[in-house]
Amino acid sequence: MTSTGAEPAPSTALAEPPRHPRRIVYLGTPEMAVAPLRALVEAGYEVVLVITGKDKRRGRRGAATPTPVKATAEEMGLPIGHDPSLATSVGADLGVVVAFGQILRRPVLEALPMVNIHFSLLPRWRGAAPVERAILAGDTVTGVCVMAVEEGLDTGGVYARTEVPLGPDVTAADLRSELTAAGSNLLVDTLNRGLGTPEPQVGEVTYAAKIHTRDLRLDWNRPAMDLHRLIRVGGAWSTWADSRLKVHKAIVHSNRVGLGLPGALHGVEVTTGDGTLELTEVQPEGKGPMSVKAWLNGIRPSPGEVLGSEVDR
Repeated sequence: MTSTGAEPAPSTALAEPPRHPRRIVYLGTPEMAVAPLRALVEAGYEVVLVITGKDKRRGRRGAATPTPVKATAEEMGLPIGHDPSLATSVGADLGVVVAFGQILRRPVLEALPMVNIHFSLLPRWRGAAPVERAILAGDTVTGVCVMAVEEGLDTGGVYARTEVPLGPDVTAADLRSELTAAGSNLLVDTLNRGLGTPEPQVGEVTYAAKIHTRDLRLDWNRPAMDLHRLIRVGGAWSTWADSRLKVHKAIVHSNRVGLGLPGALHGVEVTTGDGTLELTEVQPEGKGPMSVKAWLNGIRPSPGEVLGSEVDR
């Protein structure tokens, strides 16, 4: 993520990367950023500093835990910092940014050239949730770009890109793993080959807005195919008996006519606005994931009872 405006007019050009950088500052935070860090070290690049998010506490009583990238850096014995401005003080000749989650101010970009691994085929899906938005849009192919970091949101030129097929049943978690592996290889190959002049992004620009919990609610009036995509993103939910019910896995029956109102439950199938959705794994509120048959054995609903009643929270 880079800064997006509301700043003084630039007086200095952004730094240009050397063709063959060797000393690298790595900026990343979540699990998706772990594999590229390992790949750089294994390829022989000198990672002189890892900058990542601060430790966070999970729950009110839990101890603060490091980010996945920090835990990996500690394991590998790499220097660690949290302030992006530190990137300019360690004699590095390139910054590598992967899902960092913090704004990089212009003075930092003027002092140290940076490249970013972005998990889409730019300019499609600039922004915070490219993997999830590609699934929700029904894309059949996505990919990874190694791009120059600019002040604009994912506007930089592209050094290299690779496509990754997006199957009709792939989940966001699976796709992240595929893209991370592809991105790690692409990053190392690009650096080994040498950074040339990045190519401007060409094509229709789309934006991948962050996905909130409210966006993941299953509206049973929508077609089964749309709902299935939402479930594949992860965290999709409906309601049952005034409590939330997460839906982890389901199967689409596009040509099957449902019974009753949208949301009507008949065995393991739910009526939707177009077709039915066969639930296979759910998670009632306060419990762990379970098969839908185990859940039905517990609640014993009457045929036609409807999922999706309002929950005020």
